[in-house]
Amino acid sequence: MMTGTDGLSDDEIRKILTKYRKIALVGASPKPERDANEVMRYLLEKGYEVYPVNPRYEEVLGRKCYPSILDIPDEVEIVDLFVRPEFTMEYVEQAIKKGAKVVWFQFGTFNEEAFKRAREASLTAVAHRCIKQEHERLIG
Repeated sequence: MMTGTDGLSDDEIRKILTKYRKIALVGASPKPERDANEVMRYLLEKGYEVYPVNPRYEEVLGRKCYPSILDIPDEVEIVDLFVRPEFTMEYVEQAIKKGAKVVWFQFGTFNEEAFKRAREASLTAVAHRCIKQEHERLIG
């Protein structure tokens, strides 16, 4: 049983990916060469409800794009971060206000303060992992 640097086991990650279906993808991009675009496309193909969040775009992959997590009219369970570490705290605060269950720090987005803030607010914080890679590895 592997445990990542976030202290979560494979079973815990698998549970997150099977239990929660509504994902706010922060830093969404319409550019196909961007990781955020590839991951969003993958999650949509796997049947997740994905809400792109990026104030710079009206829509991404045919989905309405929201300026913030708080603008999403539906419930959000996972907040998947594709923004630079210095911007993650703002989105962790939005995730807390929105009632999300999980904050997922993609590779290169980790911010220790934001990670601790999420955990202090009783959110599950996943770090240094790609949600797509973990889904492929644990669920397929």
